[in-house]
Amino acid sequence: WSVYSKPVPANGREVWTLFLQCSCITAVIGGLFYNWMFASLEYSWHLSIAMAISFSLLLLLTLFLVHPARCVFSIIMPTLGTKQGRKLLLSTCVMIVVVNITPNIISNIKTILQVIKCICKNSSESLLNSTALLETVTSEFGDAIQETVHSINIYKPMNGHFQFSLLKNSSLIYQKMHLAGEKIGRDFLAVELLVKDAVRVGNKVVAGFSMLYLCFESACYLKNYLTNLHFDNFYITKKLEHLAVDRKAAHLLVSSSKTLIRPTGLKLSREEVMLCLVQAVLLTVALMLMLVVVAMDHFAFSIGDTAVRKASQFSVVPVALSIKYSVSAEVPCIPYQETPLQDFERSYHHYLIFSSAHCRISPPTPPNTSVLIVMGLLFCILYTTIFLETYARRLCRTIVASFFESWEEKRVLHLYKKLCRKH
Repeated sequence: WSVYSKPVPANGREVWTLFLQCSCITAVIGGLFYNWMFASLEYSWHLSIAMAISFSLLLLLTLFLVHPARCVFSIIMPTLGTKQGRKLLLSTCVMIVVVNITPNIISNIKTILQVIKCICKNSSESLLNSTALLETVTSEFGDAIQETVHSINIYKPMNGHFQFSLLKNSSLIYQKMHLAGEKIGRDFLAVELLVKDAVRVGNKVVAGFSMLYLCFESACYLKNYLTNLHFDNFYITKKLEHLAVDRKAAHLLVSSSKTLIRPTGLKLSREEVMLCLVQAVLLTVALMLMLVVVAMDHFAFSIGDTAVRKASQFSVVPVALSIKYSVSAEVPCIPYQETPLQDFERSYHHYLIFSSAHCRISPPTPPNTSVLIVMGLLFCILYTTIFLETYARRLCRTIVASFFESWEEKRVLHLYKKLCRKH
């Protein structure tokens, strides 16, 4: 670490040591960068490899030749445990939801629509077949009336058959239902692609912006550290303790224990506690939104599974049509005598079918438990980083102090003089 944090290597051995350190760091970061671009941001593999190699070579030259750049890069590591690191993890969670959960919801909705389409098709077909039954009924009933009329030779009435028109061409209905189903499928596919593309592009923009802002924030921390003696300067460091002991002013540190904290201690100031609570509330809101999407996934699967099971259990509905016709006529030629006519009493049966085994219904897709486990682990890490953010910032200060030891001595002296004035 002394070679890595030194502004200028003292000899050739330290030069080769520094180069080996920078090479190992860039190899690891290059691999992580490739995996991040290819697996998380879904770039093509050849573009990810090209970007990873270019980034690794540029990072190697920068770390090896520029001392402040090594400091900024070292600050970035603990800064990943702060707000910027949480943004990157949240971006990863959003991408996991879009890629895995949203298509599952749309797939289960498609299953529900297939069930509805199957029921509509079979019920309409069964209903059209019932019109043939009505045709048979009217034909037989008309024949019975004709026989009755012919038995009376006095009158010659009109044809007793009913005029009943049937819709014979059922293919028109099936064609319209098929076109409606295809249109709904295309609309769902368009919405699915739109959501995926929009979130994928947005996730790439957010991820790129977060990485740039991560570097910018680390550079700003270094700039404030080197230009402002008051910035992040309220720690009881070993150098401050040695300075107070040498000047016989150790009581200053004891009396200022409420305003100063040790960088390696677990104590949090009041401001740090309030900041942690605010960040926890904001993260909880994001978690609630994610849980709503997960609940929608389970709800869609439950509805789809219920629809498929109930559709297969639909019973055949029997329909009975009973006709009872009785009439008598008083013949004028035979006074006071009624001529009984032939009674007509028959029952016709038909069955309405709502479901069929020939329907092509894709089974509902259950929620992916591995995705839920990954999301749970990521949010556990996110909640952990909230409370580790304070210690990550303290680590940033320790790293910068090791890179610029002479400036750290000036900051310690400034804090000591400030304590003396207050005392």
